[in-house]
Amino acid sequence: MAGTSAADKAETLAWLRRISGDIATVTIKRLEDTLPWYADMPPARRSAVGLVAQAGITSFIQWYDDPTSTPWIAADIFAAAPRELLRSVSLQQTLQLIRVTVAVTEERVAGKGDDLREAILLYSRDVAFAAADVYARAAEARGLWDARLEALVVDSILTGGADEELPSRIAALGWHGHGEVAVLVGTTPPQFDVDQLRRTARKLDVDVLIGVQGSRLVLVVGRAEMAKGEDSPAELPFAEIAKRLEPGFGPGHLVLGPPVPALVDAGQSARAALAGFAVARAWRHAPRPVEADDLLPERALAGDPLAKHTLVERIYRPLQAHSTDLVTTLWSYLDNGRSLEATARELFVHPNTVRYRLKRVSEVIGWDATGPREALILQTALILGSIGTDTTRRRPKPRRPTG
Repeated sequence: MAGTSAADKAETLAWLRRISGDIATVTIKRLEDTLPWYADMPPARRSAVGLVAQAGITSFIQWYDDPTSTPWIAADIFAAAPRELLRSVSLQQTLQLIRVTVAVTEERVAGKGDDLREAILLYSRDVAFAAADVYARAAEARGLWDARLEALVVDSILTGGADEELPSRIAALGWHGHGEVAVLVGTTPPQFDVDQLRRTARKLDVDVLIGVQGSRLVLVVGRAEMAKGEDSPAELPFAEIAKRLEPGFGPGHLVLGPPVPALVDAGQSARAALAGFAVARAWRHAPRPVEADDLLPERALAGDPLAKHTLVERIYRPLQAHSTDLVTTLWSYLDNGRSLEATARELFVHPNTVRYRLKRVSEVIGWDATGPREALILQTALILGSIGTDTTRRRPKPRRPTG
């Protein structure tokens, strides 16, 4: 532009102002012909996009008049359109809009000299960068808001403070999980890559809410909604999902809470997972990840009422209701160091009878007494059931001093 005389530049500016309306009209027609997303827009939104294109052309003429003035800002151009336009038109579509506008302008000013064409190229570059900056700022603001809202939702789940606002907050986060939900608790890695963790979750067809609480990392995991069909993969158990998400956690124990029917019930899974995480170190050879229900004895010893209730209701009461012989056999088997012969002698039955009853125990409650870890779980359940955790004992009233 340095080689352009003042008179030539004034003449070019006057000519540009005369044809600016024609350029805008041709640009709108080109948008309709080449960009399907533009043609599919409602009339009001198409009009808003047209205002953006026209404002860009007008801004270029002003910039060409004085290139040293304040640089053109994309936000000023978008101010000519409704605020919703930024959310309804993607960055990719905005760049397509810029490309079409620049192409039409270049065609219209062809033959007016290299200086004008160079000015168009410089201006279009600044427009593209400014537009990207607008979208980046919007995305950053949205990301910060989502992160705060996500932390609030996870905290509500962990504290059991779920209220009537929780479903609306979940919806605002764009939660795609449907059906059962489980909570996974572990440690935060030194270099936490939240994006990588979300990518892994998407590959597993699950949605996650992530909460970082100092050194503790909490994931609320739910299966994402997907189209059902013959080629749809089978749903992975939560234990397998936890195993595949395990690399995203830091060193130490990783505890998976039991599945619950829906996200609004996730507090139950969270309480079990947190209680298990607090006592996981008491199991020397605990796997990673470990299910919270596999830590029921340690949780019960630590005073977790949920663990005590679970042991009694899922083990002691079903066995007692099914057959007292099963309870008696299990007691004797565990007291005799899991010896079939010693149990048979105590009960005056054949060892095969003991073996059969133990098999029935496993069928009724799902735990196998012949394994050392499950034997500990069953023995803890028998002790709690015999004590009667659901009964209360009255304290004796203190005697009044006499005399």
